[in-house]
Amino acid sequence: MHIPDLKGVRKASENLRDVSIVTPLNLNERLSEKLNCRIFFKREDLQKVRSFKIRGAFNKIKSLNLDTQDVKKIICASAGNHAQGVAYSCNKLKIFGTIYMPETTPKQKVERVKMFGGDFIEIILVGDTFDDAQKEAQKQLDNDTVFIHPFDDKEVIEGQGTVALEILDQIDKHFDYLVIPIGGGGLIAGIISVFKELSPKTKIIGVEAQGAPAMYDSLKQNKIIELKKIDNFVDGVSIKKIGGIPFEFCKEHLDDLIIVPEGKICQTILELYNKDGIVVEPAGAIGISALEIYDKDISNKNIGVLICGGNNDITRMAEIKERALLYSKLKHYFIVKFPQRKGALREFVNNVLGQNDDITFFEYVKKNNREYTTAIVGIELKFSKDLSDLMKKMKENGFFGEYLNEKPDTLRLLI
Repeated sequence: MHIPDLKGVRKASENLRDVSIVTPLNLNERLSEKLNCRIFFKREDLQKVRSFKIRGAFNKIKSLNLDTQDVKKIICASAGNHAQGVAYSCNKLKIFGTIYMPETTPKQKVERVKMFGGDFIEIILVGDTFDDAQKEAQKQLDNDTVFIHPFDDKEVIEGQGTVALEILDQIDKHFDYLVIPIGGGGLIAGIISVFKELSPKTKIIGVEAQGAPAMYDSLKQNKIIELKKIDNFVDGVSIKKIGGIPFEFCKEHLDDLIIVPEGKICQTILELYNKDGIVVEPAGAIGISALEIYDKDISNKNIGVLICGGNNDITRMAEIKERALLYSKLKHYFIVKFPQRKGALREFVNNVLGQNDDITFFEYVKKNNREYTTAIVGIELKFSKDLSDLMKKMKENGFFGEYLNEKPDTLRLLI
């Protein structure tokens, strides 16, 4: 196994001199005041391809001997951001690439891959997850092609590690904590390779989405495991199996690992947009979400948070808002029993709903049952504490059928 190191990261920095930009490291006063510490955002969402992935992709492809006939084309698999980095690199270095992406990839990311790659790339959509796309891509390898792995590769990891060199050049004091998203682990491995040499006192905190805790489960079992099922919502970091190199780095040097619910990430996306004017994708918000639920005392600490990507499809905002409301316990779904008589709906509104409650979803089918028929009703509350009173009045007035928030699989089928 070729191990990334500081020397390789410095070389990568030279390779990227005219390719990646030095992204800002900004103090966020709102969160700093809220959490009683100094929180700095490393804004990789402002990178050329709106994510850090260009660093690793370009460094890897640049390291290939493109002047020989040994490499005629490259292949990669990606959930979106690595694909953009590879597409940009192919176009700039004039080498043809085939990019495999899951069919579930947000349309916005697919369109940007086309834009960056131009005539030098072909996109193939296959499977439901990154892992599906990667398996299909690796079937196509032959003697003329090179697979550009998104995270388990020495040169890719060293390219991602250039983020750490920039951070150390930009801070006036050392960071007590550095919070880094984990997907396959290439980013955090690259950052560890720098910080363990140049700032060993900084605690490196990894973050994963609750629906895809591949690193967490692997570290817990002390071996790389493959998740059988994942929630692909946080597409930038949702994978079934982490890389071997990142696993060894994290096993040796990771100080803590935080698991964040997808609903909390959605809350953060909305807050960043509404309060800070920052547009991030779910993976880009995950580090900030982690800090807000972290159970350790971070008072008066200097903390860096990497915002790893800003490729958010605006068409996803309705789902993001829905998930945020469900997580906040402000949105609730019920199967409501309505008596088969006139005025039953008016009675429900007058006798059950509070003055701040709002019906946001209603699906009603009149059936042949003489006594009752049912409706699926979504109700948005102003205050989460009002739920108990709402359910109490439903039961007292004979409307309560079933509470669906506690049955997410059933809810997904019905809504």
